[in-house]
Amino acid sequence: MDLLPTNGLNSTLYWETEDPVPVSDGTEQQLKQEDFFALLTEQLANQDPTKPVDNDQLVAQMTSFTTADGISQLNEKFEGFAASMTSNQALQASSLIGQSVLVTGNIGHMANEGDGLSGVIISEQTSQETQIAIQNASGEVVRTIDIGTQAAGNIEFSWDGTDSSGNLMPPGDYAVTVQGKVFGESTALPTAINRHVDSVSLSGSGAGVVLNLDGDVSIRLDDVIQIGNS
Repeated sequence: MDLLPTNGLNSTLYWETEDPVPVSDGTEQQLKQEDFFALLTEQLANQDPTKPVDNDQLVAQMTSFTTADGISQLNEKFEGFAASMTSNQALQASSLIGQSVLVTGNIGHMANEGDGLSGVIISEQTSQETQIAIQNASGEVVRTIDIGTQAAGNIEFSWDGTDSSGNLMPPGDYAVTVQGKVFGESTALPTAINRHVDSVSLSGSGAGVVLNLDGDVSIRLDDVIQIGNS
């Protein structure tokens, strides 16, 4: 007995495979230069013969598109330039790791027992009976330093990390407050403190390069007054 062929169904009975629907990535929503010239060609081909497009209008349209396209390319170049500048700035800032930077404020961090602190007193006028008070994290004054009369300008100071009895103070944050008499009146004088740079990072919030200082404090690179003085 002859067997029937078993090579499958007739090919005409199969469902035809449909081409996959392309997924839009949004690029077709942007007009490119070829799109503009295609529209311009259609405009010229379908214009009213009795009212042809004025040359001035044609030139204005071409100029407008060229200007818009130029601005778009310029924006892209500026974005690339800004990214490059940020990367270069971060690379340069990485050389600050391990160094000291002078930053505005009155809080310093002592990493090890008896390391001490240093900084600058900012005085616009001559001050008399100038006195520096060092306070611990609890607000207690552990040391008072008399520096007498000081001329106007940036007055450097340092603390050796000991209390009034000569005992080494433990690690931690310490506040520096300065009082002096200016024109006979007791006046608080601003300070800047030297801080150690532990690491450098890039901020995603637009702040640019950020320096991570000892004591878990972060500042912008732009806030640094002076580098390498401790």
